[in-house]
Amino acid sequence: MADYAETPMIVNAVDGAVDYKGRPASRSDFGRWRSATFIIGVEVSERFAYYGISSNLVTYLTGPLGQSTAAAAVNVNAWAGTAMLLPLLGALVADSFLGRYRTIAMASLLYILGLGLLTLSAMVPSLSGYDCETNTNSSCSSTQLQVVLFFLSLYLVSFAQVGFKPCAQAFGADQFDSQDPVECKAKSSFFNWWNFGSAVGSTVAMFIVTYIQDNLNWALGFGTPCIVMVIALVVFLLGTTTYRYSIVQNEKSAFVRIGSVFVATFRNRQRTPPSSTLPSEVEADHGSEQFKFLSRAFLAPNHHLQEDNSACCIADVEEANAVLRLFPIWGTCLINGMVIAQSSTFFTKQGATMGRTIGSDIQIPAASLQCFIGITTIVIIPIYDFIFVSIARAFTRKPSGITMLQRIGIGTSFFALSMVVAALIEKKRLKIAKEYNLVDRPSVTIPMSVWWLVP
Repeated sequence: MADYAETPMIVNAVDGAVDYKGRPASRSDFGRWRSATFIIGVEVSERFAYYGISSNLVTYLTGPLGQSTAAAAVNVNAWAGTAMLLPLLGALVADSFLGRYRTIAMASLLYILGLGLLTLSAMVPSLSGYDCETNTNSSCSSTQLQVVLFFLSLYLVSFAQVGFKPCAQAFGADQFDSQDPVECKAKSSFFNWWNFGSAVGSTVAMFIVTYIQDNLNWALGFGTPCIVMVIALVVFLLGTTTYRYSIVQNEKSAFVRIGSVFVATFRNRQRTPPSSTLPSEVEADHGSEQFKFLSRAFLAPNHHLQEDNSACCIADVEEANAVLRLFPIWGTCLINGMVIAQSSTFFTKQGATMGRTIGSDIQIPAASLQCFIGITTIVIIPIYDFIFVSIARAFTRKPSGITMLQRIGIGTSFFALSMVVAALIEKKRLKIAKEYNLVDRPSVTIPMSVWWLVP
């Protein structure tokens, strides 16, 4: 890209954004919904690929790989946990070195490689001269090569999440200028439609991919997400000339800046700076009052407050304050993660014991029952974005209708309610199993008509 400082001024340019040639990005020609649509399309495909694997993974582990339900649940959760934690590394790489666009592109290639190897691992039994039934709950033996190749490819997919999780949604948000009133409202709606696209991708995968895996074969079931990810990469690259790219400043990354604040605070833990000598900006800022101990980061090794390379600046300390304020939210989200993990493990195995036959020939895969999560999101988001937000804006005068913290609180309340309902259903399921002597026979299907016979 050309040097931003040497490019001519463009009328109505977006502050802090350039086009694909490094020139200041014109508001009318780059970004906004045209560019965001490409990125949402990529998100639909990526969620299709991810849930095409994760939603039915416990069935594959307990079936073709012959693992116990407990061991399979541990492996599923370990893999999902890795995919959730690694994006912290991806954010560091994107912010400090590659940028979001390049990180997403490289993650897509890694995704395709992982899915391709996953497909190959499912083909190993046939290539080795033996096969096993995949449309039942019975297990079969697997070769060491298949197991090693499977887990290698599975964790390649989790490494691909390094690029997608922290970058794709943020890159989509970069297409809207928060300083512009019209684009600020559009940016708020973008997050809603981002979740809508995510729900569409995951729901379609639960219908189509799980049916292929349960009724045809696992190689095709893993190969379908691979093909979809190839299409996703093509779609993403097609939007290259329309995107707005954030200008990368020549400064230390946020991880380094925030880390240096905590290091300096720990180093000066036994020293207390006099409040009269603190920078006036700190005294006036309410956020700094919340974690006063971080003010020790202003102290230089010579015991004096100064703004040089040996002491942290005000902006760095404020960033560290902001991170600490996020910890209560992260803590509560851990509980939400525990709830979400149930759908792809215990709930799927629970669904395998239920009657899922429609008519005389069609049987719904147990993993497809997770689609109700996505269907609910698909139905609720248009109502929320077009109706609720419009009404809320009239009362709160906020572009987003309600605050992000209020959204999180409402969502957490629904999580709690869902687990109460799940507990009541499980209680009734176990009662039916005991009355029909099915407790020691977990593979026996309980017809839906029997469920309602027990109060």
